[in-house]
Amino acid sequence: MRAFTYQRAQSPAEAAAAAQRTPGAKFIAGGTNLLDLMKLEIETPQHLIDVNGLALDKIEAISGGGLRIGALVRNTDLAADQRVRRDYAVLSRALLAGASAQLRNKATTAGNLLQRTRCPYFYDTNQPCNKRQPGSGCSAIGGYSRNHAILGASDACIATHPSDMAVAMQLLDATVETVKADGATRTIPIADFHRLPGSTPNVENALMPGELITGVVLPKPLGGVHVYRKVRDRASYAFALVSVAAVVLPDGSGRVALGGVAHKPWRVPAADASMPQGAKAVAEQLLAGAKPSAESAFKVPLVQRTLASILADVKKG
Repeated sequence: MRAFTYQRAQSPAEAAAAAQRTPGAKFIAGGTNLLDLMKLEIETPQHLIDVNGLALDKIEAISGGGLRIGALVRNTDLAADQRVRRDYAVLSRALLAGASAQLRNKATTAGNLLQRTRCPYFYDTNQPCNKRQPGSGCSAIGGYSRNHAILGASDACIATHPSDMAVAMQLLDATVETVKADGATRTIPIADFHRLPGSTPNVENALMPGELITGVVLPKPLGGVHVYRKVRDRASYAFALVSVAAVVLPDGSGRVALGGVAHKPWRVPAADASMPQGAKAVAEQLLAGAKPSAESAFKVPLVQRTLASILADVKKG
């Protein structure tokens, strides 16, 4: 790990201004991803801005029936909140499917959204990786690609986004609240927050330099049956090969989003519209344009079967 300077921010605006003012600065809260990357010298921040003291750790009801979740709310607390368990059960289930209890006790809402890929070539500094070193190439293309993207990938990157929580947030139409370096605030729809790789896979989200996430807003509850099913190589301590988040309403309509298949949580409006037509129609819309490698081709039928299983279980009650 390389040497760095450190400060404790006193306000969100101060933190954002300090990050823009100081080249190579990074925010740190739980540090469950950043510290690992620093030890491997994948991330080499020259300055760390500790945001743990910013009082962004509350879950509050808002007008209209939604919830505002502070950026520093720990994953354990968010999953256990009675309002989340009752009204946004898919989010609670997604959080509990991720990481371990120890990590969930430290990991924050904002940090979860900002997780970096777990692609083994990204973590191996001896291998070319456009996400780690733009322009160096993508070792996963033509390499070991079993866990990689089948949707939305590019010639520059086939990595997947690792978050379970973000898949549920995508399903729920959350919005991300931020403060910029000049003190101005803005909201970003979760659908626009994470980026597909294109030719710049190192640019992973819509944040501007120095911009700090202050919270996430959930709209009023959807109702219906909430399901989050994560298919992985082992029952714990593993990232999704495929995950499916779904809300099914009494009339058969609903929403569905996928994890483990793309550079961002994957949701297609046409798939939501196809929910009353059944799992086959929904899967066709979700998987349209899929381009798996020979090693990741199994993800296509895995999505189809997982979705069919979920909808059959919901129908049986």
